[in-house]
Amino acid sequence: MSRLRTFLIYVIWIVLFFIFSEFIIYVGLNSSYRDIERKDNLAQVQISQAQATLVNGRVKGTITNTQELGGEYVRFDFYSERGNVVGRKYVQLQKSMPSQEFSIYLDAEDITSYEVSVTNEIQNDELNIVPDEWTKPEIIVATILTLLIFW
Repeated sequence: MSRLRTFLIYVIWIVLFFIFSEFIIYVGLNSSYRDIERKDNLAQVQISQAQATLVNGRVKGTITNTQELGGEYVRFDFYSERGNVVGRKYVQLQKSMPSQEFSIYLDAEDITSYEVSVTNEIQNDELNIVPDEWTKPEIIVATILTLLIFW
């Protein structure tokens, strides 16, 4: 009987520790987010949450009257304090629905504001560290040379 009671106490402590750690993680993550400023007046895009930390951001909202918007995508440009574009995300419009909800998560540093616009095409502005035309042996040689330089 005593072992069962000890086992039950251990189980209770483990469950309590799990609940406490989940609460601390939730509070810690959500307290690091701060609101970011919007720079446009596009009425069809209502934002319910626009926040960023030092290393990422999130925007949630609803797009209404999707048939009236002139493009196929809603573009979100994210800016730093100095006005530099630090990230760009797109939401594809679903013309068959009168409104649609969206969530955007972005990995970028020092986001302070964002701008919403409508566009017909996606611009691929991503930085490629390795050129697309390199072959596998060229990549291996470049990696080995880089490691030798830093060693």
